[in-house]
Amino acid sequence: MLGLAIASAAAAVAWVFLLAAHGGYWLTSQRLPAAVSPERWPGVVAVVPARNEADMLPVTLPALLAQDYPGEFLVILVDDRSEDGTGEIAAGLGAKSAREAREARGARGARGGAAPLTVVAGQPRPAGWAGKVWAMAQGVAASAPDADASRAAAEPSPYLLFTDADIDWAPGALRELVAAAESDNRAVVSQMALLRAHTAWERLIVPAFVYFFAQLYPFRKVNHQRSRTAAAAGGCMLVRRDALDKAGGLERIRGALIDDVALATLLKRDGGRCWLGLTAQVQSARPYPRLASLWHMIARSAYTQLRYSPLLLAGTIAGLLLLYAVPPAGAIAWLAAAAGGEGPGTRIPALLAGAAGLSGWALMTVSYLPMLRFYRLCPLRAPMLPLIAMFYAAMTADSARRHYSGRAVSWRGRAAGRA
Repeated sequence: MLGLAIASAAAAVAWVFLLAAHGGYWLTSQRLPAAVSPERWPGVVAVVPARNEADMLPVTLPALLAQDYPGEFLVILVDDRSEDGTGEIAAGLGAKSAREAREARGARGARGGAAPLTVVAGQPRPAGWAGKVWAMAQGVAASAPDADASRAAAEPSPYLLFTDADIDWAPGALRELVAAAESDNRAVVSQMALLRAHTAWERLIVPAFVYFFAQLYPFRKVNHQRSRTAAAAGGCMLVRRDALDKAGGLERIRGALIDDVALATLLKRDGGRCWLGLTAQVQSARPYPRLASLWHMIARSAYTQLRYSPLLLAGTIAGLLLLYAVPPAGAIAWLAAAAGGEGPGTRIPALLAGAAGLSGWALMTVSYLPMLRFYRLCPLRAPMLPLIAMFYAAMTADSARRHYSGRAVSWRGRAAGRA
């Protein structure tokens, strides 16, 4: 009981530190700042790596092509050797969007239209390249003016927009991204897409996924130039082409399985300024209806995040247990001791464990409320955070098990090689 009391007190102190001095990670206040529109809108090329996305593209691609953007905007979709007709479906959607835009202009005299779409057939992945990064690199290569005869005399678009095939874009989202990047001279402006939280398992696991990501990479620290913390969200990354070229290009992160964090780290270490925040204007349409699909999504990269280190794995599991399991354990032990009428030698340690445990549990509950509010979920879910954290501890341990058992990490159904 004395040991539990000490551990509960340590956890409570840790929660005080996390809430007060860890970059405000638990707040959801980092939103894209309002910015004045530039006098001349720079060109943007969107690069969409896609593998076996035949189901997603009809839901998401039309919205990307229909972005309300005043400058030049092109979309390059890299069909990474899909087996379900992804490339053909994308080309058909691009032709349909262009036709509908022409008909709308003719009928109403309206301005604007669908962005041109180029579908690139992915080439075999070279040794040492992660699958998604290789697809991104092919998209960047195809965006160069000399890769398109019709744009041979044009300058390369100043911005690259890396997005995923499952991301649904609100009509003015790109305009707001570019305005923010131009006004604040950022090398990368990234927004964490609002993940789907419709099913019971999604509502339980998904908000915590964003919460734990922010705990690892506090957005406020990411956005501070003097902080070494760097991160981005792969579904929405607007990158300055010259900053990427100056940092050495995507080849510098060719083996990265967590490409978004690796890219932001590369740019920030090279002197580029980063910004990362939350949004509801960019949403993920990918469903995770069962626990198994969510489990795979997290276990796929958890041990990669720990750099395949058994020591970091042990430290992470121990940290999760201390922060999230010990406080409720202290509170429960105190209640059990009080109900059992324990003697004076146990009563005081039990009281200390209970007080510290309840304090830590209350602090973690408070820290989870803003994320639940952001996802429009009932605040009564907040005290369940210790249970959810244990799910994540199990997923992290399973990620290591998969690694050592030889089960390859995969991107959309294919092994992703690493350097």
